Amino acid sequence: EAPGADEDKQGIPFVGRAGRLLTDIIEKGMKISREDVYILNVLKCRPPGNRNPLPDEVANCRGYLERQLEILQPKFICCLGTVAAQNLLETTVAVGKLRGEVHDWRGIKVVVTYHPSYLLRNPAAKKYTWEDIQLLMKQMDA
Repeated sequence: EAPGADEDKQGIPFVGRAGRLLTDIIEKGMKISREDVYILNVLKCRPPGNRNPLPDEVANCRGYLERQLEILQPKFICCLGTVAAQNLLETTVAVGKLRGEVHDWRGIKVVVTYHPSYLLRNPAAKKYTWEDIQLLMKQMDA
């Protein structure tokens, strides 16, 4: 998505409560260090009022995101939430329908799951995120 207030202050993505949950997913669930994972935001700055980014804001930052991905050359991408998934995959399909399968973005395998802040508000969805993380790990092992 975009940096939240805590992320904006510290210049690091996912540092608040959602960040702690994401760290647990990465380190406890996937058994890898968060330092070995590169985290990008669709938007590079925080929208006013911490609202979701508008289409023109996303379009303005799209080149930066694509350039970062060109430089990083990831083998796998995990989109966290609606904004990331819909913007990377250029679709309007809901996360609930995108999750649970492997997508392709320019030859890179993409798995979609719920945003950690959504999981904090809807703990029952954690089981689906765990399924998605298992799918991602299977792809990484293949």
